Amino acid sequence: MSDAFDFNQLTNYLLIGAALMAIGMLGFLSRRNMIVMFLSAEMMLQGTALTLVAFGRYHGNWTGQVFTIVILTVAACEASIALALILVLFNRRSSLDVSLWQELREPGQPEIVDSAATNEPLFDQAGPETYPHLEVAGVEPAHPTAAYSARRD
Repeated sequence: MSDAFDFNQLTNYLLIGAALMAIGMLGFLSRRNMIVMFLSAEMMLQGTALTLVAFGRYHGNWTGQVFTIVILTVAACEASIALALILVLFNRRSSLDVSLWQELREPGQPEIVDSAATNEPLFDQAGPETYPHLEVAGVEPAHPTAAYSARRD
């Protein structure tokens, strides 16, 4: 088995990288859920990283791997910012729909009206009293303490 990285292998890696990039872009542009949008952005970054590693391997240098480490660092930072934005949006609006963040637009910009978006809560009842709870399954068995204390002595 040869260790050469030929043009056919490069083509396969580039097609997979392009597919990851296209699926990520399609997911980012077509969804309004913040979690899905950030996962799609991560998928685009991974497609780019795969392409860089493939080109680096094809040309026989470490440049693609170095840029991939930079991409992974950017992805980690993006994930932490995404978590902060998701928490803030959910705490303020009780939804992760990005169309509900209308107050962040620039002054003078028209409000985006989406007929599919509703500002109503998903459930009729709110509060922790509506959460399900488990009933007691049975009687707790007796815990023999004599056997344990006898082994320690």
